[in-house]
Amino acid sequence: MANVKPIAHMVHVVSAAEPVVAARADDGWFGLGLFVDQRFFPIFSLLFGVGFSLLLESARGRAARPRLVLLRRLLALLALGSAHMFLLWRGDILTVYAVAGLLVLLPSTWLPRRVVAGLAVVLIAVPPVLGANGIPLVPGLFLLGSALTRYGVVDRIERSTRVPALLGLVLAAGAVPAAWLQIRAGAAGTDGFSSWFAVAGLLTAGVYVCVLLLLLRTPLRPLLLGVFAPLGRMALTNYLSATVLVLVAARLTGGDPDGWSTATVLLLAAAILVAQWLVSTLWLRRHRQGPLEWLWRWATWARRPPLRRGTAG
Repeated sequence: MANVKPIAHMVHVVSAAEPVVAARADDGWFGLGLFVDQRFFPIFSLLFGVGFSLLLESARGRAARPRLVLLRRLLALLALGSAHMFLLWRGDILTVYAVAGLLVLLPSTWLPRRVVAGLAVVLIAVPPVLGANGIPLVPGLFLLGSALTRYGVVDRIERSTRVPALLGLVLAAGAVPAAWLQIRAGAAGTDGFSSWFAVAGLLTAGVYVCVLLLLLRTPLRPLLLGVFAPLGRMALTNYLSATVLVLVAARLTGGDPDGWSTATVLLLAAAILVAQWLVSTLWLRRHRQGPLEWLWRWATWARRPPLRRGTAG
C-alpha cells in the first residue's frame, strides 16, 4: 500500500519516483499517511537487525569465520538491491539496508551489547529531533533489533501476554497525540511535520507489533501463521516481484498514478498480496525456500544449498 504509487511513477515520470519512506507535508492522503506510511518500515528494519544477530549466532557454530558469512550476505543483498534500484525502482530499500548493515551492524558485532543498546537509543532519538524521518532511522532500528536479540528478549517475547499488552497501551498513548500533531503540522505545512511523522510512525509500528504478539496468544494463531508464514518465508522474492507486478499494472492501466484513488491502490495491493500468498504457498510445498532466498543463502554460505524438499542437505 505504501509503495504502489511511487513504484507506478517509474512507468510515467522517472524523476517522480520517491523513496519508500519519503514524507510530504502536502500529501493530504491521511488515510495511508496515518496507518501505513512510515508505520511498517520500522518493523522491517527492526526484524533485519534481529535476523542479523540470529544468523551470527548460527554462523559461530558452523563457520570458522562467522563475520565473513555476514559480509557475504550483505554484499549479496547490495548486489540485489542495486539491480532493483537501477533497473526497476529508485525507491529500493535493500541497498539502504545493505549499506547500513556494512557500516553499522557488522562493526557492532565487536561491541558489548550494552553499548549496542545505548547506540540504538541515540540513533533512533536523534533523527526526529533534527527533523528527519525514514532512512536516517534505519541504523538505530537495526541496532535495536540486534540488542533485543543479544539480551534474549526475542526468545522470550512470545511467552508473555502482560508485557506486550502493557507496552502496547503505553505506545498507543503516545501514538495518538503524535498522529494528531502530524495531521496539524501537515495541514499547516510547518517544519515539524517530518519530526511528528517519524515519531508517530515509530510509536504506531510498536503498537502493531504488540497487537500481533497478543493475537498470536489467542486461538487466531494458526490462522495468522497460515496467512503470514508463506509470505514471510519468501519475503525477498515477494518484495522484488511486487515491483514488477505494480509496474505491469501501471503500464496496462495507463494514466498518471497520482490520479489513482485510495480504493484503487488498496485493490491493487490486495490483488498482489493474494497472488503472492497463493504462489508462495504452492512453491513452499515442493521447495525449502523461495528462489531468491535460495540464491541469497547460496551467496551467504558460499556453497549451494538444497532447494527442493527431500533433497539431502
